[in-house]
Amino acid sequence: MDIATFLGIGGGFGVLVVAIFLEGSKLSMFMDLLATNVVIVGALVTTMARFTMGGFLAAMGTGLKAVAFNHHVSARDMIEKIAELADIVRKQGPLGLEAVEIEDEFLAKGMRMIADGFDLHIIRETLERERDLHIERLEDANKLFNFMGNAAPGMGMVGTIIGLISMFAHMDDPKKIGPGMAVALLTTLYGAVMANVVALPIADKLQIKALEENVNFTLVIDGVLMIRENKSPAVIRDMLISYLPNKHRAAMEEAA
Repeated sequence: MDIATFLGIGGGFGVLVVAIFLEGSKLSMFMDLLATNVVIVGALVTTMARFTMGGFLAAMGTGLKAVAFNHHVSARDMIEKIAELADIVRKQGPLGLEAVEIEDEFLAKGMRMIADGFDLHIIRETLERERDLHIERLEDANKLFNFMGNAAPGMGMVGTIIGLISMFAHMDDPKKIGPGMAVALLTTLYGAVMANVVALPIADKLQIKALEENVNFTLVIDGVLMIRENKSPAVIRDMLISYLPNKHRAAMEEAA
């Protein structure tokens, strides 16, 4: 579970709730069916119009899963694991990998291909294709939440216009002016909250995750290919250290 996502989004709503109570208002005053329908449902369906149904559902699922669950393995731990696997291959041969449990699915797939005797270029093409498709799915999810973040304020403005029209249409009845103005302002609020507390933060997180995953997958591919070429664990470690930030690189070189 990625705690930062829940703390960030939950904290954003928490700040709003605290502000409402500090102002002396009731939470029920800020709940409106028209605003919910126009902004939230409206943003969802206008975003859906930009995708196929299958693409929309897949991108939504990928995005929510990626930001809710964090399976990230540090590059330093990954390098050490790859060096450990290289040592096994040097001592026991490729078949020695079959008895090793590997948590990372992508690395495990590369090791299975080495154990099964696949050629170097086939391993490279297969792993690079899987990496590219994985990054593409994250980028599609990023686009979806970006579209949603851009659509929400627009739909909020639509709701505001609906509320103002209703208010002006009932100028002869002072009792309906206040509720009409409240609805008009609530839709603007809903649009701003949905965009800035939910959709756009998720979109930015998916963009960052895509960049991180691209680096991690490329590191694994380079490590797998070097193991397939039967390079020594020390050489593999030295070559993969370039993926680390300078401070972590120095610490790892000292440990080695």
